[in-house]
Amino acid sequence: MGEAHEIFSLNCCCDPRDPAAGVLVLVRRRCRIGKTVRGSVRDVAPRVERRKARKEWQTEIAKVPVPKKGCFTAAYPDKQWKEIPCGPPSKYPNTVGGSIGNDVGPQVTPALISQAVGSFDSVTPTTITETGLWNGNPISANAFTIQMNTQFFSTSVCGGHSGCQGWQQFIYSQNQCSVPPCVFMEYWLINYGSPCPSATWTQSGSSCWFNSASTTAPAVTAAQLQNTTLTAITQGGTDTVVLTSPGGTANAAAADSVLNLASAWTTVDFIVCGDCCSSQANFSAGTTLDQRITVTDGSQKKPVCSTQASTGETNNLSFGPTVPAASGAGPALVYSESSSGGSAACAAATSVGDTHLTTFGGTLYDFQASGDFVLVETADSDFVVQARQQSGAPTWPNATVNKAVATRMGKTRVAVCLKEMPLIVDGRPRAVDEGKPVALPSGVHLSREGNVYSIWDRSGNSMRAELNGTYINVTVGLSHSPEEAHGVLLNPNGNINQIAAREGAVLTAPFPFADLYHHYADSWTVPPKQSLLDACGARKIEQGLPEKPFFAKDLPRKDYQTARRVCEQAGVKIKPLLDACTLDVTVIGSKSAAKVYVGTPKPAAVADADGTGR
Repeated sequence: MGEAHEIFSLNCCCDPRDPAAGVLVLVRRRCRIGKTVRGSVRDVAPRVERRKARKEWQTEIAKVPVPKKGCFTAAYPDKQWKEIPCGPPSKYPNTVGGSIGNDVGPQVTPALISQAVGSFDSVTPTTITETGLWNGNPISANAFTIQMNTQFFSTSVCGGHSGCQGWQQFIYSQNQCSVPPCVFMEYWLINYGSPCPSATWTQSGSSCWFNSASTTAPAVTAAQLQNTTLTAITQGGTDTVVLTSPGGTANAAAADSVLNLASAWTTVDFIVCGDCCSSQANFSAGTTLDQRITVTDGSQKKPVCSTQASTGETNNLSFGPTVPAASGAGPALVYSESSSGGSAACAAATSVGDTHLTTFGGTLYDFQASGDFVLVETADSDFVVQARQQSGAPTWPNATVNKAVATRMGKTRVAVCLKEMPLIVDGRPRAVDEGKPVALPSGVHLSREGNVYSIWDRSGNSMRAELNGTYINVTVGLSHSPEEAHGVLLNPNGNINQIAAREGAVLTAPFPFADLYHHYADSWTVPPKQSLLDACGARKIEQGLPEKPFFAKDLPRKDYQTARRVCEQAGVKIKPLLDACTLDVTVIGSKSAAKVYVGTPKPAAVADADGTGR
């Protein structure tokens, strides 16, 4: 700014009649530069202020109650609703249920949600595109809905029908109304039976549904999502859906609260997905949507994260690379969906390399004991993950790698082994074609992408096993966070500087070597009768403890330098991850061992077993 001001001053005093031609040219050139710089500054500031003001207006107008039931619109900067004629209800039912994978939401209990706002903190790249099918029409492009969905809940409208539950959607659709795009609400009585309560409802299998009146809304492209919000409100016997769009307009539809949602709303999810009828919205490669769900429940408590699978419409994005984060300011849940994939869970922990554990709380520590160990077990034992660690002796006796992993989800047991048929389901080998997920009768899903096997249950608990020839990298996902669970991947009481033995004895970082590799390791050893890993081969389980701590700094200098160079060239920059990578590349003997650390977030804490910082 200092230079721009000086050049602008020269412009004020320059004289075109100056006989010194050379000076005249110089002055003119500098004057033009000055005008350009000053002009750009003048333009940018107002644009930023306008964007900020419009964002604030979007938040404020969504909080303004509509004056009555019906359809309304408002335009920036006006904060009063103007009534407009409603359109007829959509004739199409969106799909109930689906597979856990790209729905997540905040859960608030015992308080109830009265309002939820779905928004986008950022959309990258700014040129993203999206294609989708409208009701099976292959020539219909850019077809998506923005959905705000409740959990399945008890409602008096079920009228005593056993197994019946209510479900409600707040929807922006590009094609489902007679005059698209539009916003409306959709009501369901899941498993109500036949016939439906009245002629208002439409039968769909054993369930019943109908749509509210709709109101027109502006067209929104995928690239405009960052400046779009969808709000769902239940209050005073009325339910309302509000869309605010990039053009500075807001559109609302309000109707009677058919299902008495206000007395039951505890969980909500927010998703951009296919436009009706189990279709999928496909975003261009490289897309990342940073999404936020802000809830009003009468408190400022951080919400619990809960995975969901209420809608059958999907997109081609996955959670990640980091798990959702709860915020007390709002309160809100913030999460990313990305085409590059990530964790489809509310909390994730890993066991990688030789063997480096990162807990659900983000604590990185080495656990190099040999044997079968409990990675995680929920309080009700309905979800268990175990890993078999084998020593690198005789070359690397103080390091171990995962040779097998297994999970129990309900009554279903699934093991992943380093053998020709890696997947074993309930004691029998099971082939899974790449890119073709399999749903078991128990609700457990199996999928394979290359050398990566994923297993998840209907609640959203998951295990991901990446087979790398001689070892396995493991990721464990939890359907709720925080979750009551224990194992070597948990921190007691959410304290990232602590781990706990099975009976509760706490180790505080830096972890004493003798405590970590005797009492702690022994406590989490899997009793033979409880092993899920026998499916990978009945043999005497190798059990052993390292003689001393073994870190990257303990490698021979030449090996250290070679492996360090490999990790740095792969793009690993965070110091503790760089150390872990250096150790893995050397011990495992493969440059590919560095891949797991590329893009891995910085650990929340780093804990050693030898009493020194790393």
